[in-house]
Amino acid sequence: MSEAGSLVIKGGRVVDAAGERDADVIVVDGLIAAVGPGLSADRTLDAGGCIVGPGLVDLHSHLREPGKEEAETIASGARGAALGGYTAVLAMPNTTPAMDSAAVVRQVVEIGRTAPCDVYASGAITVGRNGEQLAPMAEMAALGVRIFTDDGAGVQDNGLMRRAMEYASGLGVTLAQHCEDDALCGGGHMHEGEWSARLGIPGQPAEAEELMVMRDIALARLTGCRIHFQHLSTARSVEMVRTAIASGLAVSAEATPHHFTLTHAECQSYDPIFKVNPPLRTAQDVAAVKAGLADGTIAVIATDHAPHTPETKELPFDQAPPGMLGLETALALALTELGLPIQQVLGALSWRPAEIIGVGGTHGSVAVGRAANLCVIDPEVTWTVDGAAMASRSANTPFQGRELRGKVRHTVLHGEPVVIDGQAQR
Repeated sequence: MSEAGSLVIKGGRVVDAAGERDADVIVVDGLIAAVGPGLSADRTLDAGGCIVGPGLVDLHSHLREPGKEEAETIASGARGAALGGYTAVLAMPNTTPAMDSAAVVRQVVEIGRTAPCDVYASGAITVGRNGEQLAPMAEMAALGVRIFTDDGAGVQDNGLMRRAMEYASGLGVTLAQHCEDDALCGGGHMHEGEWSARLGIPGQPAEAEELMVMRDIALARLTGCRIHFQHLSTARSVEMVRTAIASGLAVSAEATPHHFTLTHAECQSYDPIFKVNPPLRTAQDVAAVKAGLADGTIAVIATDHAPHTPETKELPFDQAPPGMLGLETALALALTELGLPIQQVLGALSWRPAEIIGVGGTHGSVAVGRAANLCVIDPEVTWTVDGAAMASRSANTPFQGRELRGKVRHTVLHGEPVVIDGQAQR
């Protein structure tokens, strides 16, 4: 088979929700035209020895624009995303100004139109993410916003969160919660436990997360709202979500690579590169997060990509902002650390987040007639993490110097290669 203007991804093993098969993939006019053996086209991308999967979808990216472009822009963040195999990212609303209005959402979406991955906007639950007054969610939903969150802060007021859930339920949108009780964790800079006591750094107890998870599960039961829990980090949080899902509630959850690979012991160096919110937890918590990913309780691996400039991240531990880069390392960390089948890893990184964000029609599948948003992964190649070599304007990765297995060879966005042989094309 050969069609004018066509592209073939040749010699790979296709993996998506439908299963695994050795097949070539033909792309014509931005769509998948054929999947099968022995195909040919005008252009060829070599996928020999590789996995051909749907493009990855990140539910949790801080792209900083507008307001903090010195740390990241939508363009630089999206370039890093494409290099990491992502064809879609959800931009978090803690920008300056916050994405709490139709005007700011429009600005982000418009800037994202020329990016090398699809950029979707989330909306803030409250005005200014201040937790005092509901933002105009209907106006933002009319622009296509499907996820609302005050990420970076949990909504503290129980009554306000109930009203937000009732409002969201009527709009048919999902609320995503950063679970953190300010009264318990205020002034804390790492996990409260053995290492915070040794280091003399004020800590945040696991209960600060768990109380809000408990509250929002109860409110989801009361209102019928769909709730998504961001960056779960404790064993009891995972268990509560497991029970909620088993009871039939519309609950989903994500975990970050740093929460299934690192523990609070990393903070013994006093290096703020390991400061993140929620904080790195215990080895038992890490094991519980891994177990949640293995049994599907945690449906999604999300990056919580959070770039910071060196001058801020190199401040003393108690003054430095929390956050780590994630878009270029998430896939390799999952392949290296989790020990899960490739289909399960891609499900957590691709089609399940695509469903939650409401873009399953254009992302998350390698099927004839679907949009050609694809990534080609060499699962065996090893490489060493170097923050300075990443596409981000920042370099704050806690995995500096770590050897990882698995790397993206090509990324295809709406039928056009945006990464070829590991090199960004725009």
